[in-house]
Amino acid sequence: MSLSRSPSSATTLQLPSWIQQAIDGLASDMLSPPGVSAVDFTQPRGEPALAPHGSMSWKIFKNPVAMFVGGVAAVILELAQPRVRTGVWEHSTFRTQPLARLQRTGLAAMVTVYGASSVAQKMIAGVVQRHGQVHGQTPAGDAYAATDVELLSWVQATAGFGFAHAFDACVRPLSPDEFDRFYFEGAPAARLYGALQAPTSRSEMQALFDSMADRLGPSPVIFEFLEILRRTPILPRALRPAQWLLMRAAVEIVPPPLREHLGLGRAYGLNGFERRLVRWSGSLADRVMLAQSPAVQACRRLGLPDNYLYRRVNE
Repeated sequence: MSLSRSPSSATTLQLPSWIQQAIDGLASDMLSPPGVSAVDFTQPRGEPALAPHGSMSWKIFKNPVAMFVGGVAAVILELAQPRVRTGVWEHSTFRTQPLARLQRTGLAAMVTVYGASSVAQKMIAGVVQRHGQVHGQTPAGDAYAATDVELLSWVQATAGFGFAHAFDACVRPLSPDEFDRFYFEGAPAARLYGALQAPTSRSEMQALFDSMADRLGPSPVIFEFLEILRRTPILPRALRPAQWLLMRAAVEIVPPPLREHLGLGRAYGLNGFERRLVRWSGSLADRVMLAQSPAVQACRRLGLPDNYLYRRVNE
């Protein structure tokens, strides 16, 4: 493994070719759900994404460790809300096809951030249309609908919170301004999804969490979700122990008072060595450029260098 530097102050890790190809293939597989047409992030040439190429979103979403950890944390927060929990659990294939469901969610996130604007808008419109069919009642008798602005905004907020805090905890610390920029950048996509009240700053995010505090609570579904995720062969067998490690890193992102309220005790946390290991893994992943990743492919669409997002000047 060698450290390569270009005149443009890029800092990437060049792994042995067979390892690089294996990681690239694994990352591609995770974004290739069965029955879903592949997305060409290099087309249409020159068309911008919903988020600018110099955005925090482009920097954060390129990191697979932050995406996994942040995604799991976001789902935990979603499932803490009874109306969202019922809608997700009763109208999702996660229990029967967890890997395919994860692949579809991951692909949707990548298209939203890196896809050409026309491609992203078409995909989001399809999601919104499917949301129109999701409605019902919770076990407590409360009505829910996937088109409810309040619920959509909570889902959008949990995703933003999860990804930003995963990057902050597992890759490198984010400044207050970087957190605010990341949340603000998500507004255009949030509006397309119908999340019209999604937070656009840290202060708005905190206000939303405060307002939701008495409406969030424990449920066996949260533990069922974590157990399904633990059993699902997401990573190759040799890396399977890291899967549980990253899941517990996701639990640690949940705000401590809420984590305690949900019953996610010490067994779901990390020790000091494990936190350092996760941080090392996230930092390493941030310097390994995957040629087939949506991030690199999107850079090519815009005529940018493959290593654009790995340059120190863009950090």
